[in-house]
Amino acid sequence: MLDISVYKIAQVILMARELGRAEGELRGFIERLTEEEQASLVAVMWIGRESFAADELEEAKATALAEATIPTADYLIGTPHLSDHLENGLDELGLSAVDEEDDLVRGG
Repeated sequence: MLDISVYKIAQVILMARELGRAEGELRGFIERLTEEEQASLVAVMWIGRESFAADELEEAKATALAEATIPTADYLIGTPHLSDHLENGLDELGLSAVDEEDDLVRGG
């Protein structure tokens, strides 16, 4: 089970797509997440880039917590194709951020 809402992941996806303009906002958003939310976010990204399989979610979260040696915001912002990996990770988990992204884009 994810410890972060799909809505929050959708916010990260949208900000990651506009990294040149939204890096400060993205960094602040990630830093305000709980440790568990950050670990889930990293786990979803890892699943999306195929470092872990969807059925290894709990292992991915535990690994993210255990191996967090740099701030999560630095790690994620430095990850190429972050938004794609997050979307792919949600897909692998049978989730979608499309509706949430649409709501955010429309200002809802």
